[in-house]
Amino acid sequence: MLYCVFLRLSSGILFFIGVNFMRCLIKNANVYTNGAFSKLDLLVKDGIISEIKQDIPAANNCRIVDFSNKFVFPGFADVHVHLREPGFSYKETIHTGTLAAARGGYTALCSMPNLDPVPDNIENLAVQLEKIRYDAVVAVYPYGAITIGENGLKISDLEGMADKVIGFSDDGKGVQRNKMMKEAMMRAKALDKLIVAHCEDETLLNGGYIHQGEYARNHSHKGIVSESEWRQVERDLELVRETGCTYHVCHVSTKETVELIRRAKAEGLDVSCETAPHYLLLHDMLLYDEGRFKMNPPVRSYEDMLALVEGICDGTVDMIATDHAPHSEKEKSGGLKGSLNGITGLECAFPVLYTELVKTGKITLETLIEKLSLSPKKRFGLPAEDGIREGGRADLTAWDLEAEYKIDSSKFLSMGKSTPFDGHQVHGKCLFTMVEGRTVWEDQESIEDL
Repeated sequence: MLYCVFLRLSSGILFFIGVNFMRCLIKNANVYTNGAFSKLDLLVKDGIISEIKQDIPAANNCRIVDFSNKFVFPGFADVHVHLREPGFSYKETIHTGTLAAARGGYTALCSMPNLDPVPDNIENLAVQLEKIRYDAVVAVYPYGAITIGENGLKISDLEGMADKVIGFSDDGKGVQRNKMMKEAMMRAKALDKLIVAHCEDETLLNGGYIHQGEYARNHSHKGIVSESEWRQVERDLELVRETGCTYHVCHVSTKETVELIRRAKAEGLDVSCETAPHYLLLHDMLLYDEGRFKMNPPVRSYEDMLALVEGICDGTVDMIATDHAPHSEKEKSGGLKGSLNGITGLECAFPVLYTELVKTGKITLETLIEKLSLSPKKRFGLPAEDGIREGGRADLTAWDLEAEYKIDSSKFLSMGKSTPFDGHQVHGKCLFTMVEGRTVWEDQESIEDL
């Protein structure tokens, strides 16, 4: 049986399919498999990729989609998103956030714990899990909080939550006490779970903002000092040496952090890190005094941006996450000084990265797919970590890389409309996204034109 909910958009028709394990034959696509692109057909049956080869014949009760000159990637995975529910559903809900993810080509999300109630024990976590079970369009893997209430004073019930969370994080706040972070690392190691750290040394802040020697054009707002990030990364890496913990750094933004991670990997420490599209594509001389440019950590210098791109190229930076953090229009209307930290990213991440990094020759398309899909899945143990293969889970996304348009955040499916990339001219439109063989996003108008 097939259940559908249709929504009409200016770009065509979106439909979410709740139950759909029919056969689907994708023809003549440029498929990313085994580290390269090949022109192939894919047959999806009962949630599994049953065949990958050229000229697969059609079968009865099989939907056929011809994707000549289009691209099929393994579904993207974002290990750093804020879905805002429970507690802050006026900003975003699990349904709207995951719908936005599907439209952006994402099939898996890891959701941060700055919620109400904070998932710091199994009872609080159960509130979020129930909403995920009923409302999520794509796969969602929650984090448990490192400390109770994310207040940095006492370690959460890590053991009680361990089998239901992807890892532990106090994202939005750095764990300030060395002894507490060491204890958390030791307990996480015993549970074989990642510590996922927002690194910010609060002793280096002055009312939240101190200058870093450069100012963005059109305003004189002072940014959060770079040292507040890399000093805590430096501390945490020393604790990793002591504990042997598996450790991941959130939203890396500074050249010093890139170098610290590079050295730690050369040393053999079990560490990884992510950066975000805005740190790879923007620097502080491109900012305006608008809330859509306000996030933590902030966009930093041109030299930091170049160091992050270099880290993507040489493997120091393992993955790209959006840090999708929606807020209400009012909360983002106070400029750089008066707006809350956080921007929306799921629906525009691939187009801006493809346009600004791949089409300009800074990185290859293969590298971008690795950073958006395979690397985060492997590091976090998510399904379909080996990508598109016969017998593998059908988590797929198809793209028209020749489609060109301007990003219009007013048309986002996310409730958050604040992005620094609003109005940017980009290439790349998501045609459909499939999770375990279920079509969770389809731009029907574009597909009908094929």
